Amino acid sequence: MKDMSEIVIDLPARRGTAIALREGQTIRIVNIHGSQVLDCWAFNRDDPFCCMSMEHTRSYNSRIVPRVGDILVDNRYKPMFEIVADTSPGVHDTLMCSCSAGIYERIGHPGHDNCEDNLHRALAEVEISIGFTPSPFNIFMNYPFSADGEITREPPVSKPGDHVDWKCLISEALVIISCCPQDLTPINGISMAPQGARCFIINQ
Repeated sequence: MKDMSEIVIDLPARRGTAIALREGQTIRIVNIHGSQVLDCWAFNRDDPFCCMSMEHTRSYNSRIVPRVGDILVDNRYKPMFEIVADTSPGVHDTLMCSCSAGIYERIGHPGHDNCEDNLHRALAEVEISIGFTPSPFNIFMNYPFSADGEITREPPVSKPGDHVDWKCLISEALVIISCCPQDLTPINGISMAPQGARCFIINQ
């Protein structure tokens, strides 16, 4: 029987979506097709300049890619979420910036859809404006790096239906998820075809 405490939110391909969470709720982010990278940000609803920070999270957990049981912290080093499940192989990225208008212009594709614009459009829809773009948590992104520090861009290793669950630890959070529109390299799969995803808000 379906748990009636769940809220289902479809995440459209190439676009960003704002999702409100309360303390104790869990957001389950599902890679429906298995190959879609999702750029994720989170903000304290009461103070949007307090946001999930990848550099602080790496310091807090002493690892580059957080795993189940680790804490995602904000730019003031305060816990925002606990990772409570990850059915994927755990290959995600915390090092790379979101794709942006500047990146696509640099490689000869001005005007291309991008995650940075998706973030700010999604924030504008809930009447929030910030003058900066935090580093995202790029879930399902496979950007391995070698011993000498070289980064390569590979297709995701996640499978259809793989999901990650984050439990909210603050009173009011706003999560922004962008279904990455990158279609020039295989970071969204060898087909290079960006797709949608889905999330569930689970009340405990």
